[in-house]
Parts: sequence; structure tokens; C-alpha cells
Amino acid sequence: MAKTNPGRFFEDYRVGEVIRHAVPRTVAEGERALYHALYPARHALYSSDAFAADCGLEGSPLDDLIAFHIVFGKSVPDISLNAVANLGYAQGRWLAPVYPGDTLRSESEVIGLKQNSNGKTGVVYVRTTGFNQNDEPVLSYVRWVMVRKNDLEAAAPETQVPDLPDAVAAEELVIPPGLDFSGYDFGLAGEPHRFGDYEVGERIDHVDGVTIEEAEHMIATRLWQNTAKVHFDTSARPDGSRLIYGGHVISMARALSFNGLANAQMIVALNGGAHANPCLAGDTVRAWSEVLDKAETGTPGVGALRLRLVATKGGAPFALRGEDGKYLPEVLLDLDYWALIPT
Repeated sequence: MAKTNPGRFFEDYRVGEVIRHAVPRTVAEGERALYHALYPARHALYSSDAFAADCGLEGSPLDDLIAFHIVFGKSVPDISLNAVANLGYAQGRWLAPVYPGDTLRSESEVIGLKQNSNGKTGVVYVRTTGFNQNDEPVLSYVRWVMVRKNDLEAAAPETQVPDLPDAVAAEELVIPPGLDFSGYDFGLAGEPHRFGDYEVGERIDHVDGVTIEEAEHMIATRLWQNTAKVHFDTSARPDGSRLIYGGHVISMARALSFNGLANAQMIVALNGGAHANPCLAGDTVRAWSEVLDKAETGTPGVGALRLRLVATKGGAPFALRGEDGKYLPEVLLDLDYWALIPT
């Protein structure tokens, strides 16, 4: 009997099955320190216990994307070890802050399958949920990934593609208990811009750029215990390159967005997202944002911005698609999310 895990292939999935992922992980301040070393992350709520306490929290949570990466990484050996590419996200909601000392685990439900016309790959849709040590959900999201077939003669499953809404409704956003921005210190946060200073349709060029390094990418991907072959093994891709983990691009772009959105403190929903083109070592990532919507939350001093975050490896700011409607080749990421900001 084989002892090693070759990973699942497209024909191994069944709609409705729930997969519990190994291995639970207790997170600590080390995750924060390394995250802030890998990315230029500077949002005050995730940098200072005192600032977070002044905002009504028990202390500084770990960055929202740390929770995302850890929950995501747990799913890789079961969902995307044999992936060609991670294609997109939807219906993501952060349900509770994650603090140092919490232990995270995750599980995924298969909610859709669609074999591609080439008969060699298929798209697997899963809803992944992360839980803490008290079995409380901290994060839930849908993603879809293109996975290789192992047995090319295996019958194609019945096509089932989930009906996913365009966005998480503002009334479904989960505001952490106790959060209160009514005494928010804009000076310490780094910028004066608040909820009322942003207009729907406004675009912000975040100015700065960071060149992606092979070693930093692999350290980051190992940090999240993401074992997908395409990120480490040069024989896993036809061109012999290592594909940069899409989450690495997300975190880099989010960190770059501090310049212009320093007060968009907490990510609370992921409406949709696409890794438009592959990112490789040597690419210089830049970012721009567009304000898509605004909403009051009913929580003291707290508003919500719906933002489009676009990461590119060149090209003119605010350029997204060509005349054919397809993403321009320099666009790496198109992410749609809700963030909390003081009013």
C-alpha cells in the first residue's frame, strides 16, 4: 500500500463531499513579524496593540491575509496539489479576528465540477472554511481551481457550476465585536482620509512598486504550508519557471495600497477575484484601486468601502482590459473586497 500522497486529480472529486484538511496550526507573533518582513504592511490596527485597543479590540489581530493564507494553505494538498492554476474567488467573509495563540484548521466542501473541453483538466469549485480552536468559523470563501486529470479515460462528471453572487451584501459584513472608530487617531494611522473623503468611481494610483524575488516568494509560500508543485518544482511547468503564489501577489498589492488607503484597516469580505496573468520572479508589482461602493455599518465610527485592487507588472495606471474585453497581459490580479474605514 502506497504511503505517500500523490494529491487528488480532477476525477477524484465528488460534488457534496467535505474534506477535512491537515494540519492544525497555532499562530503567534512570529507570523506577524515575518509577514511584515515579506510585505510592506503598515496598517496600524495590525501593527500596534495600543492602537487596536483604542479601537475597542482586545489587542492587535493578525493581518486578515495571514488568516486567509493559512486557511488556504491547509487546503492545497487536498484541492490544488495537482493544479494548473488557481482561477478565482468569491463569497469570502472574515467572520472573527485571529489573535496570536489561536489555532486554525480548515475544511472544504466541493460545490461544483466542470471538465474542460480538452479532456485533460477540469475546474473544481470548493467552499473552504477556517475554524479556530473553539470550532468558531473565522473565514469562509469560495474558490475555483483548474486541476489535471490522471486518468484521461475517466468519464466526465455532470457539470455543476455554482451560482455565485457578484458581491457580499453590505448588511452581511461581520463587524468584530467591540470595534469602535469614533476615537480613531488619524495621525498615528498615517493619513487623514476618512470614509467621506472617498467617492464611488474614484481611482487611486498607489505609486510604489516591489520587485518579486524567487527566495522571498518561496519563503512566504512555505510559511503558509502551501505545497502546490508549480510554486517550487521547475519541472511542474512547461517553461521551467516557478509560478508565484497568487496570494503573494494579493498581499503585496494590499500592502502597497497603504499609500492612499492607510485607513482601510480591516478586510471583511472578498467579493471576487481573478489571477489574470501569471506572476514570475523578477516582475515588479504595482497597484491601483477603484472605489466601487460605500456603505454605513451602524457601528460607531465605522464605514465600509468596496474596493477593486488591481496589481500589474507594468503598463499605464488604471489600464485593465483591452478592446477585446480580455485582461491586458500586464495585469496580474483583479480583486474586489470590502474594507472597514473610520467615518
